[in-house]
Amino acid sequence: AMRHLPYFCRGEVVKGFGRGSKELGIPTANFSEQVVESFPADISTGIYYGWACVGNGDVHKMVLSIGWNPFYKNIKKSVETHIIHTFKEDFYGEILSIVVIGYIRPEKNFDSLEALISAIQEDIEEAKRQLDLPEHLKLKEDNFFHLPEGKPVNH
Repeated sequence: AMRHLPYFCRGEVVKGFGRGSKELGIPTANFSEQVVESFPADISTGIYYGWACVGNGDVHKMVLSIGWNPFYKNIKKSVETHIIHTFKEDFYGEILSIVVIGYIRPEKNFDSLEALISAIQEDIEEAKRQLDLPEHLKLKEDNFFHLPEGKPVNH
């Protein structure tokens, strides 16, 4: 899982399954299929942590899920980013830039929605701890997060 990290990725936020906010109380930003397909084919599915930035906004801690979400039995692989920050509004259509830094755990199925939510909360806590480490904090300042003004990003 680690040889591709840190992994830099940027793409438009598209509407996902609408489950993150509604069912889980944990909103996620979804990348388009093209962006998902651009991920290394052999990157392990599972839960990762890193930094995320919407448009030219601030850089926040994030947790990322790559895979098929066994709990929901997805047919298509998805990449969903939960930014550890409260946004006032949706940002569909915005450019999301992420740097995936580390791996937390493999994907797994859960017996209940509660168990899934509890695991995600633990992932968030783990991400926060990891991202406070000096070697991870420095990536928060990476130039990758500064989009060139007025130039559309075609990814």
